[in-house]
Amino acid sequence: MANIKSAKKRILVNETKAARNKAIKSKVKTCVKKVEAAVANKDAQAAAEALKVATVEIKKAGSKGVYHKNTCSRKISRLAKAVNGIA
Repeated sequence: MANIKSAKKRILVNETKAARNKAIKSKVKTCVKKVEAAVANKDAQAAAEALKVATVEIKKAGSKGVYHKNTCSRKISRLAKAVNGIA
């Protein structure tokens, strides 16, 4: 365990940020699974709605620094491609 006050603070801050990042990543994964489930069921309308929600969540995660911007773009692109493949 750290003895220096600033090191102790860094540990606490890192734990807080890690918890926030974990929650955001979990939310993104849930949204992605909903899109993939709709695509698997060949439900174009539900997939399109889920894609809108997932896109917003992925972009939010990118703006908060949880994901790199290229990772966000890749995720959104793959989901959009899957949804467009239904119709």
